Amino acid sequence: MFFYLHPILIIAAIAPAIWLLRFIYRSDRLEQESHSLILSLVLLGILSTLAASILEGVGIAVLSMLLDPEGLAYSVILFFIVVGGSEEGAKYVLLKKRTWNNPEFNCQFDGVVYAVSVSLGFALWENIRYVMQFGWNAALIRAVTAVPGHACFGVLMGAWYGMAKKYSGYGDEGKSALYRKLAFFMPAALHGLYDILASLESESLGLIFVGFVLVMFAFCRKLVKTLSENDTYINNQNDFFYK
Repeated sequence: MFFYLHPILIIAAIAPAIWLLRFIYRSDRLEQESHSLILSLVLLGILSTLAASILEGVGIAVLSMLLDPEGLAYSVILFFIVVGGSEEGAKYVLLKKRTWNNPEFNCQFDGVVYAVSVSLGFALWENIRYVMQFGWNAALIRAVTAVPGHACFGVLMGAWYGMAKKYSGYGDEGKSALYRKLAFFMPAALHGLYDILASLESESLGLIFVGFVLVMFAFCRKLVKTLSENDTYINNQNDFFYK
């Protein structure tokens, strides 16, 4: 299908993810990661779309047997658990598998760089599929909603993931385990909230979604700036007081 798609559409599909990834990469002020590691994480993000689609298919099939698809309970479970849980869970598993024991993971902010790389790999491939199906409208809308949305989910995941690695470096496995759980549950919850607000159909309720997106983007941009400015080496005993 790629051969029948205008090259400009492909560029429009991938450009937002590349721009956001460059922004996060350049925010890594202490020690930037190797290009090969970032590329591998983007590819794992693409792979995570397959895992997520399988999990979502199974989840939707089970959910449809148990609840009325028109009901509120169905929508809440669909967006928060089936979709949010499947997509963020698939990203997190591959993220941890690739980076947790990697010697390059030596700064707290690295967790943000890694998680956003996986998330934007997911968003990039998802965006290409939508643009192939719906064209320019999808490219324009998703460039300012879904792609930055996945970047925000990645920022939130990476913030907790970096904390988990830092406390693991301190030998505090209890806090590390807690933060690893938060690295999954917090972005899954944000993802679910994003999706359920995006599903609102009336114009007035749609304004709530727009407001939510603007607040989410502003918060995550501020969080990236704060984490970057306060980044520390994970095994640096001088910052042990942060415990």
